[in-house]
Amino acid sequence: METETKKEFDAVKFSREQKDKLSAELAKMTAEEIIAYFKKVRLDSRVKPST
Repeated sequence: METETKKEFDAVKFSREQKDKLSAELAKMTAEEIIAYFKKVRLDSRVKPST
C-alpha cells in the first residue's frame, strides 16, 4: 500500500537549482575570476569546520 506525502522541502530539486545557478555564474567568468570567487565564498562561508 502506497501513501503519498506532501513534501515541504525537496532536497533534490533544491540541489539541482543551486548547481544550475552556480554553473550559470561560472560560465561567464574567467579562470582567475572563478578562483577569486571560490576564495571569497570560502572566507564568507557561515559554516566553519570544527578543530
